[in-house]
Amino acid sequence: MTTDDKAPRVLVAGFEPFENDPVNPAWEIARVLEGWRCEGTVVQALQLPCVFGRSIHVLDAAMAGIAESGRPLPLVLCIGAAGGRTEISLERAALNVDDARIPDNAGYQPIDIEVEAGGPAAYFSTLPIKAMVRDMRAAGLPAAVSNSAGTFVCNHIFYALMHRLASWPMLARTRGGGFVHVPYLPEQAASRPGVASMALQAQVEAFRVAIRTALLVRDDVRETAGRLH
Repeated sequence: MTTDDKAPRVLVAGFEPFENDPVNPAWEIARVLEGWRCEGTVVQALQLPCVFGRSIHVLDAAMAGIAESGRPLPLVLCIGAAGGRTEISLERAALNVDDARIPDNAGYQPIDIEVEAGGPAAYFSTLPIKAMVRDMRAAGLPAAVSNSAGTFVCNHIFYALMHRLASWPMLARTRGGGFVHVPYLPEQAASRPGVASMALQAQVEAFRVAIRTALLVRDDVRETAGRLH
């Protein structure tokens, strides 16, 4: 990627490893996608610290830097790992609460703290998540809409992102933003009997399909993605 390239950016932010794992598929996906060109845009990868608060500051700086450079920023996708999931999971809603089951990478473990003081209780993703799932499945890649991003740092950054897209004038032209949870890589699952995994190549291909759909689809498809529980 050249520094004078004024093409619109798709910001793909993946978390660093956490909870003693040496690798995080979220960052591996983002790293591979760095510089990929799609529908006139260029992917810019960002590594997020798995730390409450600090992750928001890193994302803020990246989004502000793109905006201040004069490059359009049509899409922002944040990615996190969700051990045990069998599909690429596009999150529907972010909650205004930090309630950590384990400490983050800085040892901080907030309980029942608002992500943004006085902010709305929740935000919905502004990505065409159902169309993205449809197209990933059509390509033979496991995907689903998820209705819970948890209450750890993944939900934390998802909520912060959506709050900024709703309130920052510099991001007024950003069409879509959201969060995607991904399964473990095979090397992670190898030490966890019975835990599902997906190869990095397949996960990267799923994101290529998803990003292209998000850039091309303005209005999401209307089809069921609901669950009983």
